[in-house]
Amino acid sequence: MDLRGKHLVLGLTGGIACYKSAELVRLLTKAGATVQVAMTDAATQFITPVTMQALSGRPVFTSQWDGRIANNMAHIDLSREADAIVIAPASTDFLARLANGLCDDLLSTLCIARDCPLLVAPAMNRQMWMAPATQRNIAQLRADGVAVLGPGSGDQACGEVGDGRMLEPEELLDDIVAHFQPKLLAGRRMLITAGPTFEAIDPVRGITNRSSGKMGFAIARAAREAGADVLMVAGPTGLPTPRGVARIDVQSAQQMHDAVLSQLRGIDVFVAVAAVADWRPAEVAEHKLKKANDTDTPTLRFVQNPDILATVAARADAPYCVGFAAESENLEQYGEQKRRRKGVPLLVGNIGHHTFGLDENEIVLFDERGAMRLPRADKLSLARQLVAAIAERLPVDRP
Repeated sequence: MDLRGKHLVLGLTGGIACYKSAELVRLLTKAGATVQVAMTDAATQFITPVTMQALSGRPVFTSQWDGRIANNMAHIDLSREADAIVIAPASTDFLARLANGLCDDLLSTLCIARDCPLLVAPAMNRQMWMAPATQRNIAQLRADGVAVLGPGSGDQACGEVGDGRMLEPEELLDDIVAHFQPKLLAGRRMLITAGPTFEAIDPVRGITNRSSGKMGFAIARAAREAGADVLMVAGPTGLPTPRGVARIDVQSAQQMHDAVLSQLRGIDVFVAVAAVADWRPAEVAEHKLKKANDTDTPTLRFVQNPDILATVAARADAPYCVGFAAESENLEQYGEQKRRRKGVPLLVGNIGHHTFGLDENEIVLFDERGAMRLPRADKLSLARQLVAAIAERLPVDRP
């Protein structure tokens, strides 16, 4: 679980988005965290402390004069136990008070008296969010080292549409998890290919493979968590884009090749995870191929697709290149051979038919030192280990 062993203080301020905080508590505890809830008086007008206590399994604090703390200093003791304080929702007024160091209740006081990270999830009307005063306060909070999560954009409780709504609980969970990941790739730019390709035969038929894209998407998420600026070129897959990752959608190997080459400028790391088709039909029929009779079988002629990884690795200005190899046998032999043939410093191998579409994997890292096997685990855990391995191997003198 991503937050096992973490203790969080979750602060609620006044806003209709408090209803989302109930689900956030459930997700945080499911992820392994313990959650201590503190609420402003205004927050209790939108959701009750009883609800938050039931979900967190802990008494909720609303007053700085709460006598349940032995020394009567809840504003000190609550923050001292925390790995982070998360304010969700964070109202316009509360953000203004934080930015200016004002603290006249429990929640604002424990934020000022903290010695742990502070994360805030703004929630307000679009005009309140865009107000110059709010933007000044947000800029000041960021300058003070406060992490601002969101806000999102969309329908608002007032009936208007725009920026300012609190992120959804699942999005906040992802951002909180990411906060605790080591920033091993901070300042780096990574380009990733993910998923299968689709090589058209006619307007309705084509050739593809069993790749789900899950490993590539997991690596994109892990790299973003590690602080990298991540761009993903994705073949046809229904997976949602990881938070904070830019995405270009393509269909064919040629489209993926062209997209990758057009985005290489300034890239530090290129990770070719996609299962790219080696061949494509030489001609694509303009109209659907029709079956004339029961014995009629079309004959297809194939041509090779461009080798994206080898093309990038051969460039004079090549970024650090990581390849993937899915083999059905002799992984150790074929993996190292492929690494040398492609001319890449690091290649990741797996047994293809044991991983396609699954949430777990077992991989082997091949480099000049030899082969290192990573035990079977969920793909996000493996992706984080791979990102750490890449960070360790990156030349320190790259810009």
